[in-house]
Amino acid sequence: MRKRTVALIVVAAVLVALVGGLYWAGRSLFHEPTARGVDSVIGELGGTRVLGVFAHPDDEQTVNGLFWRAKRDDGAYTAMITATRGEAGEQSPPVGRQSDLGEIRKAEALKNSWNLGVDRHVVWDYPDGGLPEVDEDELVERVVDEMRRVKPDVVVAFWPESGATGHKDHMRMGEVAERAIAELAASDGDYRGPDHLVYTISPTTALSIFGGETGKFVVANQPHPEYAMSAEVQKKHEGWTIHASQANFLQESYLLPNWLIYLLWDQEFYHVRDLQADPLG
Repeated sequence: MRKRTVALIVVAAVLVALVGGLYWAGRSLFHEPTARGVDSVIGELGGTRVLGVFAHPDDEQTVNGLFWRAKRDDGAYTAMITATRGEAGEQSPPVGRQSDLGEIRKAEALKNSWNLGVDRHVVWDYPDGGLPEVDEDELVERVVDEMRRVKPDVVVAFWPESGATGHKDHMRMGEVAERAIAELAASDGDYRGPDHLVYTISPTTALSIFGGETGKFVVANQPHPEYAMSAEVQKKHEGWTIHASQANFLQESYLLPNWLIYLLWDQEFYHVRDLQADPLG
């Protein structure tokens, strides 16, 4: 009996070690060694007014930890721009008529930002998948107008060369955000633009392994992040429930269930540009 008990303990210990090893190996896929862990990127930067510049409904899912903590912990005023209604996307799972998808996804985005405590969220109706064909000056002008309304000291956007996912709409809105900031800095108005531009950065190793050619493109064209912070996993799960028409997107992309992905991917990564020390030309 005693030998059997010892054997069971040994087997259990081996299983725990194996599971633990697999867990830490999985976490390493979503680890960025250059990133310093902080409680809140906005808190580290001393931000009080934050504006996100995005392309599609559900883009805010990549930064919900940042926005949730900016509101809850730092008391910041938070706002978002979503340039399209996401009408060209696929439903996964289907939740309504495809012809209504733009309205459905707009509503999902507004509800999710409300769940993150966002104070203001505008959703425009530029063509989903067609932002590179839209007159860039028009986009810049509208972003400038929104920045003048919100007066953010921190802007959160996509890195223009990679767009976090390789999506051309993301890349275009990253370019537009930079141009809008440069235009404000060169203006004579009372508001001359934000102090910091924060770029959302995708996990390098996971993209390299699971992302195919697009993932390799993103990794090759994005900077290393300086900051890592909590992804607020519960808010991620709530967000995909709210974005019901896209609820299976992550699982289909990574071939793993959402609960397992966020067990491993529990941080968000950011690269920050200090616009006082390094202004946009």
